[in-house]
Amino acid sequence: MKRPPVFRQPIFRPGKVRRPRRPHPRLKGLSINHLLPNVLTVLALCSGLTAIRFAMLGRWEPAVIAILIAAILDALDGRIARLLNGQSKFGAELDSLSDAISFGVAPAFMMYLWGLNGAGSVGWIAAMAYAVCCALRLARFNSRLGVVDLPPWAYNYFTGVPAPAGAGLVLLPMILGFEVGPQLTGHAVLIVPWTFLVGGLMVSTLPTFSFKGARVPAHWVVPALAGVGLLAAMLVSLPWWTLSLVEIAYLITLPFSVAQFRKLQRAAELMRTEIVEPQPGNEAVAGGVPVDGAPKSN
Repeated sequence: MKRPPVFRQPIFRPGKVRRPRRPHPRLKGLSINHLLPNVLTVLALCSGLTAIRFAMLGRWEPAVIAILIAAILDALDGRIARLLNGQSKFGAELDSLSDAISFGVAPAFMMYLWGLNGAGSVGWIAAMAYAVCCALRLARFNSRLGVVDLPPWAYNYFTGVPAPAGAGLVLLPMILGFEVGPQLTGHAVLIVPWTFLVGGLMVSTLPTFSFKGARVPAHWVVPALAGVGLLAAMLVSLPWWTLSLVEIAYLITLPFSVAQFRKLQRAAELMRTEIVEPQPGNEAVAGGVPVDGAPKSN
């Protein structure tokens, strides 16, 4: 006959008590989503510095390509930061410092070594004025970050020409010189006033298209993609003519941006006047309903 199993109580031993292990603390730091936009900004800065190096060696075409790469990276970092929710004040300040070097100092240095030095002190003043105007434009942009003082219809406009576009415009004589020769486009009489003009456009108050809120209609999607493919093919086969045409097309849009901005401004003022226009009975009517809440008289 089998004996029933005997259950014994565990013997309590003070020296053998095991304590639960504490979980290891997680390392705190920035995620990849927050770090990636800043990585692109640093790469844009390195590209601008590389353009200065190529200019010192007299390699103008690689220098222009380096500025173009910096512009592409500058266009991507802000959009990627918004998509990944990685905006930060540090990133905004780093972006402006990178733009000041890549689109202010580097193009001014390139233009001075390429043709402005032929004008002596005037050429140096023009190069320095352009770089200072770029820095002032970026400082004005930074001072308005987070300030919501613009009407809704004005958010698709920049105040003045942005820094990447300004760099492309000031380098336009050099880019054209790659095709037609620097004797025609690199004369000091031409590039000195051109440099002053581009610097003035950057610090001006002209409203310019930002193209950030541009939308492509559904029936224009396929033609737009075909146009992008055509533009890529032209950049490969005729890079300097294509870049020149893009810059000239941007110049052509400036009068249209001013006209469209003023049209929207007049429409907004007209709507505001209609809303607050006094009606008979000393009542301000908005949409047929008295603002003070009084019943409308028949």
